[in-house]
Amino acid sequence: MVTDDARALALRCETRANSLARRLSREFFGTVPGYDLLPSDLKDLEIAATVRHGVRTFLRGVIAPPSAADAYRVFAERAGQRAEEGVPLDLLLRAYALGVHGLWQVLRREARPGEEAALAELVDLLLRTQSEVVGVVTRSYLDAAAALAQEDRPGRDRLVRRILDGTCGPEEARAGGLSLDGPLLLVAFAARAPHDEDRGRHGPQGAVVRRRRLRAVRSALNRSFGTDVPAVLEPGPDGRGPAGRALVAGRPEAPEDLAGSLSRGYGEPVHVAVVAAPDASGIAEAARTAGEIVRIARARGLVPDGPGHRLDDVLLEFHLSRPGPSGDRIAALLDPVARRPELLATLRAHLELRMDRRATAARLGVHPNTVDKRLARLTELTGLDLTLPHDTALALAAQLLREARADRPGREPDGG
Repeated sequence: MVTDDARALALRCETRANSLARRLSREFFGTVPGYDLLPSDLKDLEIAATVRHGVRTFLRGVIAPPSAADAYRVFAERAGQRAEEGVPLDLLLRAYALGVHGLWQVLRREARPGEEAALAELVDLLLRTQSEVVGVVTRSYLDAAAALAQEDRPGRDRLVRRILDGTCGPEEARAGGLSLDGPLLLVAFAARAPHDEDRGRHGPQGAVVRRRRLRAVRSALNRSFGTDVPAVLEPGPDGRGPAGRALVAGRPEAPEDLAGSLSRGYGEPVHVAVVAAPDASGIAEAARTAGEIVRIARARGLVPDGPGHRLDDVLLEFHLSRPGPSGDRIAALLDPVARRPELLATLRAHLELRMDRRATAARLGVHPNTVDKRLARLTELTGLDLTLPHDTALALAAQLLREARADRPGREPDGG
């Protein structure tokens, strides 16, 4: 039984739950190596919410003990999510231990003279509770990690990729658990990587960021269609992502807010294109067309909207970017800057941002004068003057043709 004095002390501390969560995130967790490189929404929303829940669960449990299932359910769910995202278990457990330390400090400061026995009683209960939480978190994390290890995600991705490339027929797909019964929708999507992905993107925390972003895209796609959508995620045109292709069987059209749903899930604008195929024989061509539409829409700087971009939205650019004798000659216009990645990146951003030099500079992280100098150098080397509509159209077509040529051999997926 908990004494009345201990309950009174817990009740006073319970009002400090929000401020404690903020302080733990700012002062305590920041000392854990790698914590500052985690995605901001994970730190500021989910972890802070879990801290608030933990503080309130303990303090309210002193006043009116909950059932064991209710007390630890959120900890178990969060631990499973962190395992899916690749957050290291040691970082997770250190965060929980620091949370206990922070709560002890609050109890110590709040205790009044004469409440030493009540403080000792709460600390004893806190340490016993910590052992329970660590057990629940560790068990849930390891269970989720084991389940993930048993999933044949790479095998499923290979099957989906072969279906989209037209090298896997309906019978083989059905044996792999995927239906190709029509009508079929082929979905392509792509987005720029957010700025927070630049920090630590080559280390373990960078991998956490990428997994979390890919998981968000997959979840939004599944929610939009109300089913587990077979999809593969790959690097975008700038080598970052996500870009992806997906197959939805038995749906004649896409949800009206598909682009908005993916954009909200990812946290950045996501370009989407949906092309229908009447049966399995049209999958490969429809998938290629959807991918081309997305690539062109990005290059043109179109705003993602509705169920996605249509071929009619990019009809001229689609035609100009087709391979062939004239296409090869247009693509060759950028050969003089093929070994100047900063010029090609500036051209891509400038076209995508509708020739806005300040927006281009902000995208690239340079001064607007640097953008002007790079574009002048590009004109000097290629003869393409981006102040002229004709040359701008040629530059756009050349960029699209070169990217299409680079994509043709195929690339390894970025994961997910």
